[in-house]
Amino acid sequence: MRYWMTAAVAICVSLPTMAGAQNTPANHHDAVDQLSPALARQIDRASEQVLAETGVPSASVAIVQNGKIVYTHGYGKARLEPPTPAEPWMRYSIGSISKQFTAAALLLLQQEGKLSIDDPVSKYLPDLTDANQVTIRMILSHTSGYQDYWPEDYVMPPMKKPTTAQHILNVWGKKPLDFAPGTRWQYSNTNYVIAGEIVEKVSGEPLMKFLQQNIFKPLHMDDVWNSDLHALRETDAEGYVRYALGPLRPAPKEGAGWMFAAGELAMPAYDLAQWDISLMDRSLLQPKSYDEFFQPVMLKDGNSSHYALGIFVGSRDGHPYLEHSGEVSGFVSENVVYPKSKAAIVVLTNEIASPAASAIARALTPIVLASPTPAEAQAMQIFTGLQHGQIDRSQFTDWCNAYFDQQALEDYKNSLGQLGKPASIQQTGKSLRGGMTFRAFRVYFPDGKNPLEITTFTEPDGKIEQFIVAPVPKV
Repeated sequence: MRYWMTAAVAICVSLPTMAGAQNTPANHHDAVDQLSPALARQIDRASEQVLAETGVPSASVAIVQNGKIVYTHGYGKARLEPPTPAEPWMRYSIGSISKQFTAAALLLLQQEGKLSIDDPVSKYLPDLTDANQVTIRMILSHTSGYQDYWPEDYVMPPMKKPTTAQHILNVWGKKPLDFAPGTRWQYSNTNYVIAGEIVEKVSGEPLMKFLQQNIFKPLHMDDVWNSDLHALRETDAEGYVRYALGPLRPAPKEGAGWMFAAGELAMPAYDLAQWDISLMDRSLLQPKSYDEFFQPVMLKDGNSSHYALGIFVGSRDGHPYLEHSGEVSGFVSENVVYPKSKAAIVVLTNEIASPAASAIARALTPIVLASPTPAEAQAMQIFTGLQHGQIDRSQFTDWCNAYFDQQALEDYKNSLGQLGKPASIQQTGKSLRGGMTFRAFRVYFPDGKNPLEITTFTEPDGKIEQFIVAPVPKV
């Protein structure tokens, strides 16, 4: 049950109270397709290109902008036999993205005064290795030292048979720790089996029931499915595996119990996007709980783990993000939330051990976050003009106008014009030098072409002394 982390920067037997969607839920229609046709086409082209390049059968995508779900779409085939087009209401397994729901359950119990996430694990599971030295916060942040029971990207023979959380803890929770608690970060699914067991002991009810009552129902996540206990329905996506460059084949199903609390959930991209909105709005938990939820845990040597409670935390081009990916047999997912930008990207795919979900998320990020600053808008205007061999010389200094002689204009037009209209631009750097303001930009294209870099120098009076376009180094 591996996580697939992006370079910057989403993957159910139903409980008696959880109705399974057989058709597109009516409430999904009202909140989607609010993008302009041009922007929707950019998203479609980028997603379809990644599927074509990777051979992954399908992807389901949900986009959040300005705190609202504005677009959902399915690409490719959710099932190969019989051929079934992917639809946005279909469920996909989300794998390790499930972990943040388990973490939220423990924060809810802390709010109720039933535990503290700084309690030692020994208070609840005293038989585990060094349980008196490991805290709940450590297991939620993967800094405990408990060894991972499933680092592989395939289902091993023992995992095809049913198991229990207690069996996992008896085998992996009682091994010597891989490192002293709090001294290192190392991803481990075992941590979340421990977390799920604590939720059940403290709440007095099954984990899925607790999640349904306290998270899914309040957030109107109506189509969540516990894929740990039962396979997805025929109306949902099917998971696939590919051996080397061979054909796609139905992926084997894990035995019941192996994904408990660490990767058990399946849902449509729409439902995961609703969870993302609750994270950016901080609408479900108390403010202090969200502060702890999103705060990267520090190691004992003072370095950051860059991981909070079930979520990676970082920043991309000035945009803080919360990110996690997930993988279980047949499925890989990617979920990136930009809280300050009120944006999120959910990508669910149905082939194990494939980078397609994260590749789609990377391709969509500049499209979704596109909201150019004045400097970005000016650089984009100049760039698109140069694609046609045109410039407004009043914007440039005499020296820069000399740089853009007839030969330069022809070369810019001939080399850039064939690339088509850019999708977006992002400023990636700014500094002072030589009495001028230096800026660096990245220009992105909707069909997945490699981005280009623009470097500029601007005089205090606003005149542009340099405007140079170059390839982005592949390093």
